[in-house]
Amino acid sequence: MSDPSFAPRPTLEAVAARAGVSRATASRVVNGSEGVRAPLVERVRQAVDELGYVPNQAARTLVTRRNDAIAVVVAEPETRFFTDPFFAQQVRGISKELTARDNQLVLLLTEGTADYERVGRYLAGGHVDGALIFSLHTDDSLPTLARRAGVPTVIGGRPGWTDSDSDHGTLYVDCDNRGGARDAVRHLLSIGRRTIAHIAGPLDQTASVDRLDGFRDVLPETDPALIAEGDFTPEGGASAMAELLRRRPDLDAVFAASDVMASGALRVLRTSGRRVPEDVAVVGFDDMVSVAEWTDPPLTTIRQDIEEMGRLMARLLLRAVAPSAGPQSVPALSSIVTPTQLVVRASA
Repeated sequence: MSDPSFAPRPTLEAVAARAGVSRATASRVVNGSEGVRAPLVERVRQAVDELGYVPNQAARTLVTRRNDAIAVVVAEPETRFFTDPFFAQQVRGISKELTARDNQLVLLLTEGTADYERVGRYLAGGHVDGALIFSLHTDDSLPTLARRAGVPTVIGGRPGWTDSDSDHGTLYVDCDNRGGARDAVRHLLSIGRRTIAHIAGPLDQTASVDRLDGFRDVLPETDPALIAEGDFTPEGGASAMAELLRRRPDLDAVFAASDVMASGALRVLRTSGRRVPEDVAVVGFDDMVSVAEWTDPPLTTIRQDIEEMGRLMARLLLRAVAPSAGPQSVPALSSIVTPTQLVVRASA
């Protein structure tokens, strides 16, 4: 008895024969081309469903010049990527949008020079239609590698390389980091706090710089001893909090540039005998529910819609790589900055 699992795959010719159309017509329908009458489109699609036809991706690429694959390039090592819930939320948004458009996600992580060379070769090899790049650091070479490869790119976060302001072709998606930071500090002032410290993120990333600038917009005369740099990890937040308490034991509030760092700060405050919010009020940034609602006490924070930002990145890139019928067929694309929102819980 023959094993049905080894039955030959249905061919495009079989689809055309079942639908009663030419192979060329069946190919245009399968590849999403225009110019086929609606009744014929319906017949071909029905034949595809009945036969279980799956297009050969290599052959389809030759016809459409598209891979239906997008690279997601993260400028962080594996240990950081798989432990920080921020990345999970952003990639979930990207994945949802790509899946809805029948595109594949190819994840590329970078940790050292060899990884950058590998990513550059991959992007230049014609394997993907575009790249989404995020968690960039100052003068990161990934955007340059993507440009050299001729790959359309959308950046997660405001770009911060030297000539980025003059590079009007750079598309990015970010939140209003500076405005959100101002809201956080104003909230702390509104509840009577006067000695407010800041745990900044890594200052080689634009999100951290923008949040620090927002803090300084409201408190321009802040004692430098009230600002400490962390690294967007719980351990970094804890270390910065300990340093702030050593420098300024009289502080009565802390604005941390991420919920994850705020969680580390809360741990240090608790072990040092400070009550939150009675002695020290704490505000974070992100509103990652898996962190903010499970800290003790639950965390007041600035909400950015991380998953939606991932979706917007993917949507913007897919518009950039979409085939155009002419110079006026697709409106000019522009970068996106999403609003933030103060979410008040028990910590401040």
